Amino acid sequence: MIENMKTKNIIKSLVLFLFCIAKMSAQEVLTLEDAIKIALENNFEIKIAKNNLKIEETNVAIGNAGMLPSLAASVTDNNSIQNSSQTRQDGTTTSLDNAKNNSLNYGVSLDWTIFDGMRMFARYDQLKELQNLSDAELKLTILNKVSSVNNVYYDLIQEQQKLSDLDSTIVISKKRLEFTQNRYTIGKNSKLDVLNAQVDLNTDLGNLVKEKQAYANAKTLLNQILARDLKTDFIVSDKINVDRKLQLDDLIALAEKQNPELEMQLINKKVAELELKQIKGDRYPTVKLNTGYNFSDSQSSLGFTSQSSSRGLNYGFSASLNLFDGDAQNRNEKIAKMQIDNSKLAIDQQLIQLRSNLIVAYQVYLTNLDLIDLEVSNTAIAKQNIEITAEKFKIGTITSVEFRAAQLNFINSKIRLSSAQFQAKLSEITLRELAGNLNF
Repeated sequence: MIENMKTKNIIKSLVLFLFCIAKMSAQEVLTLEDAIKIALENNFEIKIAKNNLKIEETNVAIGNAGMLPSLAASVTDNNSIQNSSQTRQDGTTTSLDNAKNNSLNYGVSLDWTIFDGMRMFARYDQLKELQNLSDAELKLTILNKVSSVNNVYYDLIQEQQKLSDLDSTIVISKKRLEFTQNRYTIGKNSKLDVLNAQVDLNTDLGNLVKEKQAYANAKTLLNQILARDLKTDFIVSDKINVDRKLQLDDLIALAEKQNPELEMQLINKKVAELELKQIKGDRYPTVKLNTGYNFSDSQSSLGFTSQSSSRGLNYGFSASLNLFDGDAQNRNEKIAKMQIDNSKLAIDQQLIQLRSNLIVAYQVYLTNLDLIDLEVSNTAIAKQNIEITAEKFKIGTITSVEFRAAQLNFINSKIRLSSAQFQAKLSEITLRELAGNLNF
C-alpha cells in the first residue's frame, strides 16, 4: 500500500515537472540585447527624438541661412468700366460712358543678398550646431531608455529569483507540515504545532501570490517601455552579472568626453557665440542685387494714348547701413555676451554635478559589491544552518518554532543576496549611463 502511494506521488511529480517544462518552453526567452533592440525600434520617445533630428538635418541648408537668391514671378491684371469726362487746355471737352480701361503687368524678378555682415555664414554654422544639439538630445533619450530597459529587465530577474526562493520555502513548509501531522498522529506533537505549521505554510503561499503579482507588473512595465502588446508573455535570463572592475577616474574621464547632457551644454555655448556673430553683423552694410524681366500692356478708351506696351530687363543694386537704432545694437550685443557667460556657467555647473553624481554613485556601487560578498557568506551559513536544523527537527531535538526561524533565515538571506546583486547592477548601470558608455 505504501509502495503504491509512493509510486503515485512520483508519477504526479513527474507529470507536474513535464508540465512546467512545456509551459516554460512555450514562453519567449527575452534576452537583454533583444529587449534593447526592440526598444530602439519601437519606443515612442526615441521615435520622436529621431524625427526631431531629421527636422534639424533638413534645416541645415544654405538657402535656409539666406545664401541663395530668391526668384519670383508675378502677374497683375486691372480692368475698369467708367463714365469718363476730360477737359483739355483749349477748353474742349470729351466724354465717354462705359469707358473700358485695362492694365496688364507680368514678369519675373530676382533678389540676392550678396553681403550682410557675414550673418548668413554664422547662421549656417548655427544650423549645424542645432543639428548637433538634436543629435545629443537623441543620444540622451536613447541612454535614458536603454537604462530603463536594463533596470526593469534586471528587476525581472530579481523577481524571478524571489519566486524560485519562495517556491523552495513552500516545499520546505509543506514537508514540515506533513512531518508535524505525522508526529501528531503518533502522539509526539501537539495540535498547536500542526496549526502553527499550517499558518506558516499559508503565509508563504500568500507571499508567493504577492510576488507573482509584482513579477507580472514588472513584465507589463517592460512591455510598455518596449512599446509592444502589454500582454506579451516572456521570461528573462536567470543571472545578474555585475562588473566589478569599474574605476572612478576612468568613468569621470569618459563622462567629460561623451556625457550627452554635458555635450548639450557645450553646444549651447557654440550656439550663443554664433548668435553674437549674427548680431554683430548688423553693424555692417547690407548689399543686395536685383534684376528682372517685365512685360506691361495697357489700353484706355479715352485719353491721348489708347494703347501702350513695354517689355525689357531691369537691374540694379541696393545698399543699406544702420546709422542709429536707439542704441538697440549695443543692447543686443550686451545681452548676447551675457548669454555666452550663462552658457559657460551652465557648463561649469554641469561638470560639477556630473562629477558629484559619479562619486556618489561609485560609493554606492562599492557598498553594494561589499553587500554581495556579505550576503554570499550569509547565504552559505544559512544553508548549513537549515540543513542541520532539518536533521534535528526530524529526530525531534528542536521545536517547530526553531525550525521555522532557521527556514526564514535561509529564505531571507537568499532574497537579500538577490537584492544586493540587483542594487549593485543598478549602480553599475547608473555609472555607465553617467559616463555615456551604456552599451546599446
